Order: sequence, then structure tokens, then C-alpha cells
Amino acid sequence: MATLETRELRYFVAVAEELHFGRAAERLGMAQPPLSRAIQQLERRLGVDLLERNRRGVTLTGAGEVLLQEGRAALDATAAAARRARRAGGADGPRERLVLAAKAAGSHELLQKLLDAHAAEPGAAEVEVLLCGLCEQEAMLRDGRADVALMYTPFNSLVGFDSEELSTEGQIAILPAGHPLAARPSLSLADVSDVPGLPLARWPGRDGRYPPGPGPEITDQLQLAQLVALGRTVAVYPEYGRSWLWAEHAAVPLTDAPSVVTHIAWPPHSRSRALAGLIRTAVRL
Repeated sequence: MATLETRELRYFVAVAEELHFGRAAERLGMAQPPLSRAIQQLERRLGVDLLERNRRGVTLTGAGEVLLQEGRAALDATAAAARRARRAGGADGPRERLVLAAKAAGSHELLQKLLDAHAAEPGAAEVEVLLCGLCEQEAMLRDGRADVALMYTPFNSLVGFDSEELSTEGQIAILPAGHPLAARPSLSLADVSDVPGLPLARWPGRDGRYPPGPGPEITDQLQLAQLVALGRTVAVYPEYGRSWLWAEHAAVPLTDAPSVVTHIAWPPHSRSRALAGLIRTAVRL
């Protein structure tokens, strides 16, 4: 049975993502001819065509699509193993250290309580907080940049991770403070989806794509805050967003928006005692 080397996977993933041997070779810091030979040797060993080559360029075959997905996961796993081994072995410091990924501006109060309670535990591991953008926690857990993460459903996917539910909260509409809707005790999603002159802000999904619509494409909380304050957009946001609102903002509860559930999530194969201690603290809180 054919086996794969990490080097081969790295070469193939670069070609499959670039769909161009020249760009892939430049990305890998090597010449194009040996890269082409390596991919051809890989195809011969596996007994399948991974790429279709023609005058129009390079495309993936069905087998190539599968190897791209599996290859990315395998490379993430090897990177994760190296990073976590260094942290567990003290290569990055005198004692074991955990990296916790959390969305910037998300669940600040919960995160502070968790860190304080964990630090009070005897022999607790050091916890480094890695603040990230939208839906980046998943990739950080998979490639070992993080050992544990705070995740939010329905926005984040928990597929492939172990997790514990920590809290549930509703969602709010964030509007300019002087807007007529800001005086209402509550709103529905329909109320904020078609406000004249105030289009609904659009966030990217897990695939990085924005849903269709006239509203601005939002990349981070600060951008959203300024656009709302300027009267350019209205946003649907979890309740924890109240912690960063400005005087120019108003928050109104949404009666029919789906609840947001905060989870603590980690790789299912982890055997770290330090991680187990952090999770116990989180569940107790």
C-alpha cells in the first residue's frame, strides 16, 4: 500500500491550491521542473491521476480533490503535533502552557471569569489568550496554534472537536442611537432586514464568502462600530456585544433571532492534564 511523505503532501497541496506549477514552485521556494517530477512520481505511486493538465491550465481530478482535503488535514495535524509537543515539553517556557483562541470582542466577561478562576487553581498551567477574527478558532485548533477555543454556534462549526456548552444568550440589533427603531423595546429580524437607508451589515460565512445584499461587508467589530455610529448600517449581534457599544449606539433585543451558544472546544485526541484542568474550571463556572 502506497504511503505519503509530508514533503509530497506539501508539494501537492501547493499545486492544488495555486492550480499553477510556476506559482506553486515560487511559493515553495524551489524550481518548477523538480516540482513537476515530484507530482508525477506521486501519481504513479498512488496509481491515480490527481491533476488534469491542458493548454488552459491545471484542474483537480476527483482523486485530487480528495487528496487536497485530506492532505490539508494531515499537514495541519503534523504542525499541531509539533507545536503542542513544544508547549508540553517546556520548549517555549519553564512550565506547560496552554493557548486559548477566542474571537476578539466576544464573551469578554466569561473569558475574564474563566482566566481568573483557572489562575486560582493550584499548579494551573499558564494560559495565553490568542484573539482572532471571525471563525478563525477552528483552523487554529486544527493546526495546533491553539489547544482550546471559545466557539459560538451557529457561527462556528464544532465538527471534529470535543466541546462543552458554557452559556446561551440571545441576539440584539445594534442601531444608531438616534434612529426611530432604537426607541422600541424589542424588534424582529424582519424589522431590521429592510430599514430604508440603513442596510443590514453582512458578515462572511465559514467559507469566507459574504451573503448577497446591499449592506456593507464587515470584517471586524471596530469597522462595524464606526459604520453603525455613522448611520450607515444596522447589525445583528450576540448579546455580548453590549460590552463594546459606544454612546452613538443603541441595542434592542431581537425576539426571533436564534440563540447563540458559547462552547469550550478542544481536539478529541488531547490527553493534556493542563487542558483537562482548564475545561473542568470552565464547566464549573
